[in-house]
Parts: sequence; structure tokens; C-alpha cells
Amino acid sequence: MAGGQYYFYREVLPFVATVMAECTTVGVAIFYKAAVVKGLSYHVFMAYSYAISALVTLPLAYFSHRKTALPPLTLGVFGRIFLLGVIGFVSQSCGYKGIELSNPTMSSAMSNLNPATTFFLAILFRMEKLKLTSVSSQAKIVGTLVSITGALVVVLYQGPMVITTHRHRSPLSEFLSSIVLRAMSEQANWIVGGGLLAAANILLSIWDILQAKFVKDYPAEFIWVFWYNLSSFIVSLPVGIMSEPKLSAWIVPVDVKLSAIVYSGIMGTAFSTIVHIWGLHVKGPVYVAMFKPLSIAIAAILGVVSLGDNLYLGSVVGSSIISVGFYTVMWGKIKEEISDTPEYYSGEASNSNGEAPLLKHYVV
Repeated sequence: MAGGQYYFYREVLPFVATVMAECTTVGVAIFYKAAVVKGLSYHVFMAYSYAISALVTLPLAYFSHRKTALPPLTLGVFGRIFLLGVIGFVSQSCGYKGIELSNPTMSSAMSNLNPATTFFLAILFRMEKLKLTSVSSQAKIVGTLVSITGALVVVLYQGPMVITTHRHRSPLSEFLSSIVLRAMSEQANWIVGGGLLAAANILLSIWDILQAKFVKDYPAEFIWVFWYNLSSFIVSLPVGIMSEPKLSAWIVPVDVKLSAIVYSGIMGTAFSTIVHIWGLHVKGPVYVAMFKPLSIAIAAILGVVSLGDNLYLGSVVGSSIISVGFYTVMWGKIKEEISDTPEYYSGEASNSNGEAPLLKHYVV
């Protein structure tokens, strides 16, 4: 495979897919907050979301890998998948409860912890190279710090108004605005919610590191996603039944509650997890985690475009800083990869079949 095609697969496609996944994550947070204020239990929300995601990914797991030579699904592999399911369930439980006690903006803000903790854990597990004298390592460290700084600017600095939306605000916009104001007025819940969101992102970092190690031994993303969702459903269902024993809590009306569950199951738990695991396999845990601060900028943009919110200078400045941080980290990653495998970027690497070695795992 030519160097240009390899570059597209290794750099362009992961970038586009991960940005789309972060947009989806912000959408899930907004939908969930609207649904939970209407009375939806987060235990019910999680169980149904995992069930829908497992159903969606089952045919994908079968058809995508039916012609691929894969290692056998041993008891050890199932044990690893179940461990990831438990960690993922606990992480999402903390995250959704944290959103319930605060708001989606706080959720996006606390996601800044994910790049730093993932980078630290990746170094401990020797999954990320760190040479303080290396320009690429310096770029990754500086870029990580710059991105986190930019995300904090978005949250902590509002500044003067840049764009005013004069159109009439939709009922959903008014409803979500009231949610934010209500959450801000409850200081105790705000603090507890922030702590739960911090715990969720630390657990997510651990999940990323373990998943990146496990997927190397069993390189089949769709199979991982299906069994992960099924494992999380197996864990979440009895917990949900114990927490919500009344049958009425499990009957979901056709309104924003059902929309939130379906959207989360298909686009959030299924699509985002597929992109997440594939990104971990192709680019590593630090690259995937670096996109978490981007959710704040996405939330600000979606607020202006979809909800009719005003755009403030802090959002513009913070988003620009985040962009600089992303560019710096990715420059460091690319420079590191070029030094490791220069033949791929010069278009000289291919095997006898014209395929890059890494791509052989994905050819069906």
C-alpha cells in the first residue's frame, strides 16, 4: 500500500472518526440530562443502552470478521472482556450520576483529566515513549498541557459576547438552559457531581490502557465491542433491578426518554465504543484521550448552532488554544512514527501483496 494511503489510514481517518465520536458523546450527555430531569433513572438508561448496543453490534461482529483468521475466544479473553465491562459500567455509572448532579458542561470540563491520567498511565505501562531530550516527546507533553489549558479557559473564562443569536430559542433550548441554572444553584450536588465525573474519567483512563493491551492479543474490534456491551449489560441489569425494583421505572414512554436511550445505544455506546477501540488499536491510548478536551469546544459550537446560545470570547480563545495543543501533540506523534517507520511515509513500504503489515488485520 502506498505511503499516501497509509497516511490516510493512520492519520486522517482516526482524526475524523474520533472527532465524530466526541460530537456523539456531547450529544449523549445533553440528551441524557434532558431525559433524567424528566424522571428517567440512570440505571434504566444504562441497561437499555447496553442492550441496544449489543443488538446493533452483534451482526457487525459476525459479518466483519467471518472471513478473518482470529485467535480462539478462550476463557482468558472472556475474562478480560468481562473485566472491561465492569470497569466501563462503573465508569459510566459515575459519569451519568455526575451529569445528573451537575450538567453536560461540567462533564466536558472534567474530561480534561483523561488525557493527563492516560498519558501518565501509558508511561507507567511503557505503552508511550517518553524521552525528555526528544523533540517528539517534548511536543506531546507541551501539547497535552496546552490542550488542557485551553479547555479550562473555555470553562472558567466567559468574556464578552462574540456572536448573538437573535432567533427565537426553541423549547428544548429553554429547557436545557433551565437545567443548567438549576444545577448551578445546587452547590453541594455540583461538587459531588464533579467528583463523580473525575472518578469516571480516571476509570476511563484505566479502561483505555487495559483495552489497548488486550486488543493487541485479539485484534477484532467489533467482537470486542459486542462482548463488552453484553458484559456491561449483564452487570448493569441486576444492579438496575435492585436499584429500581418497580416495573413502572422500566416502562419508557415515547418521548425524550426513549430518544435518549436509542441515541445512546446506537450512536453513543455502539458507534463511539467502536471508534474508541479501533483508535486504541491504531493510534494508542494517549492519542484517543487527547480528544477529550475537544468536547468542550464541540459543546460550545452545538450550543450556538442547535440551541441558539450566544458565543463568547472565552469559547473562541479556548477552542483556539485546544487546536494548537492538538496540532502540537499530533505533530509529535507523527514525527515519532516517521522516525520509527520512515519507509511508510515515503511510500516505499509494502509487502508482496501491496499491503501495509498493520492493515492486514482489517482486510476481510
